[in-house]
Amino acid sequence: MPAYTVGPVSGVQLACLVVVVVATVIGVGVFARGVARIVATIRIGTPLAGRWRPVGTRLATAAREIVGHTRFAGRPGVTAAHWAVMVSFPVLVFTLAAGYGQVVFPRFTLPLLGHLAPWEWLTEAIAWASAVGIVGLVVRRQLIRPRAGQDEARRRASRFFGSNQPQALFVEATVLLVVVAVLVLRGLEYALAAQDALAAQDGSSVASGWHFPLTAWYGAVWAGAPTTTLEAWVIAVATVKVLVSMAWFVVVGRQPTMGVAWHRFLALVNVYARREAAGGPALGPAVPLRGPSGTPLDLLHDELPDEARLGIGAIEDMPWKGLLDVATCTECGRCQAVCPAWATGKPLSPKLLTLALRDQAATVAPFAQAARAGTGPTDDPHLGIDLLASGVIDPDALWACTTCGACVQECPVDIEHVDTIVDLRRAQVLMSSAFPRELGKAFTGMERAGNPWNTPARRRMDWAAGLPFDVPVIGQDVASAAEVDWLFWVGCAGAFDDRARGTTRALAALLHTAGVSFAVLGQAERCTGDAARRAGNELLYQTLAAGNVATLDEAGVRRIVVTCAHCFNTLANEYPDLGGRYEVVHHTQLLRTLLDEGRLVPVDTAADLQVTYHDPCYLGRHNRVYAPPRELLALAGIEVTEMPRTGENAFCCGAGGARMWMEESIGTRIGTVRADEAIATGAAAIATACPFCTVMLSDGVASSRSGAAGPGAGLPPVADIAVLLADRLGPGASAPSSSGA
Repeated sequence: MPAYTVGPVSGVQLACLVVVVVATVIGVGVFARGVARIVATIRIGTPLAGRWRPVGTRLATAAREIVGHTRFAGRPGVTAAHWAVMVSFPVLVFTLAAGYGQVVFPRFTLPLLGHLAPWEWLTEAIAWASAVGIVGLVVRRQLIRPRAGQDEARRRASRFFGSNQPQALFVEATVLLVVVAVLVLRGLEYALAAQDALAAQDGSSVASGWHFPLTAWYGAVWAGAPTTTLEAWVIAVATVKVLVSMAWFVVVGRQPTMGVAWHRFLALVNVYARREAAGGPALGPAVPLRGPSGTPLDLLHDELPDEARLGIGAIEDMPWKGLLDVATCTECGRCQAVCPAWATGKPLSPKLLTLALRDQAATVAPFAQAARAGTGPTDDPHLGIDLLASGVIDPDALWACTTCGACVQECPVDIEHVDTIVDLRRAQVLMSSAFPRELGKAFTGMERAGNPWNTPARRRMDWAAGLPFDVPVIGQDVASAAEVDWLFWVGCAGAFDDRARGTTRALAALLHTAGVSFAVLGQAERCTGDAARRAGNELLYQTLAAGNVATLDEAGVRRIVVTCAHCFNTLANEYPDLGGRYEVVHHTQLLRTLLDEGRLVPVDTAADLQVTYHDPCYLGRHNRVYAPPRELLALAGIEVTEMPRTGENAFCCGAGGARMWMEESIGTRIGTVRADEAIATGAAAIATACPFCTVMLSDGVASSRSGAAGPGAGLPPVADIAVLLADRLGPGASAPSSSGA
């Protein structure tokens, strides 16, 4: 039986054909114009090197993340629904092509694919899955969207707060109408095929469950209708399907900022051009400060032109990938839902910041493009509209970020929020000298004393006073690091904060007990620059880092153990860019190794102790170190009771991004919220693995009102894992007096 026959075409069919052709020309034209506007907007961005190669690795990563929906882990229902809707676009576009033929010839099918059974099975399965999926997503959105009349707190609690609800509903309605049209057409096609088979007594008809596996059941009901009626319905439904699709093209094409629609195309490029080519979110090292060519900038040695601009002060300063990021945002609000600043009542929402940048880019781009083309009022493409001074970005929002990375971890389309925020801060600090008052003292301390505590360097070894063993200092007690197993990087907190000093002493004691030889730099150690860099003071960071690298290299350091998660991240991930390449381990990793080697053994596991462990953001989320701390506690006979938000979903303590040195004057303190969550587990103690977390959570417990006798009363203490283990681990039989660990 032929796929279709050529017969007389009615006036209605011709009218429908004219309508769909005109609609298609308009729809494709408007959509193409929208694509051109987005591309032009992205092109006003600054250069950014290294985002296109290696091609094979990037393609494999993009395919794995997009097809596998790896960013939807833990939400199987949403994952399946979104995956089905996503796949329906490339699969069902073939039914759109067939629809044009069906407007004139109701029995039209695509060549080759038309009655290919595997393709028919795929089409129907995807259509049904997409229909169910989109209905599920619509229902979910309606259940959790903010509503008029709700108080501000409840509205903010919805991840769709600030999202464009009408645009989302339009996109969802379009998907639903299209898949319903596909399924209706499949039923009508079955009914026509069944009638044709009956008339021709053709036993080889396609009118069977083999070719219509999921639509024959209702297509058979329609088979009793007159042929002319079935053909009329095919023409009508095919016309509607094309018009709905073209209406979507027109609406979306006219609104280049409609991320809920455009992300279906832009996400493919955005995921491909991610910072980490082999996979993983843009976490760990901070994005380098870039020069005019898009390559990392060395402020200590590179010569800069007078007109050079550092960081992101205006939209035109954003790298093209940053502009692609903001254009890709689908407004799902997952970043907003996990942001500790937003959750505690502060004005920062990663989503709202992204949308503000997106809208500003769309507004500014035409003027910048005109300037470049020489058709604007000025030939300077840099319009210089300051993002903070103009009110596009709220300064309180910018400085509220802890750089915890939860937003980046959660984003399904790989938007690099933290990189953008750090670059926004750089422009404020380096170009405008505008930053929170409290940071001035920290910056001065790092510049003059080598630490943000503003404590004289001569006191860096005070923590070792009274220890029953000597702590050798390189350059005084040992000539170089080659004479010991490890350099112990004490860190500023470990040297100067009373609470962190306990961790430093505990680790030193454990290393001594295990027979691990180590030394410290003493007064030669200076702040790694983590807080300076994430506060936007790149010049101060590079100065501190260059000095530390020179000191470490001169001392012959090759292996470093560190207790601070921020120092760990900086030494391991950022110093290599300055030539400082060392083996860097966190103290929980080294202690775990010493237990495995039998150099430390549990000696007191009888006493029951239940703790809850807080994952430091810069140890866990930024560096994926989750298991060693928990394994250490378990081996020492300490039971761990997890908080609801743990591992990669852990809630921040509030100290990162230089927030350690800033007051939380808006909303609730982040550390207090986390402390309350820890207290609610009923654990006897709160274990940490970073001195910043120890400080913030201790303050949080002290201010908590969960205690029966008032704030802080009768509540669990906060202690680093090294402190908790110090009395529970002893020397193993194989522990030498000094040997490579």
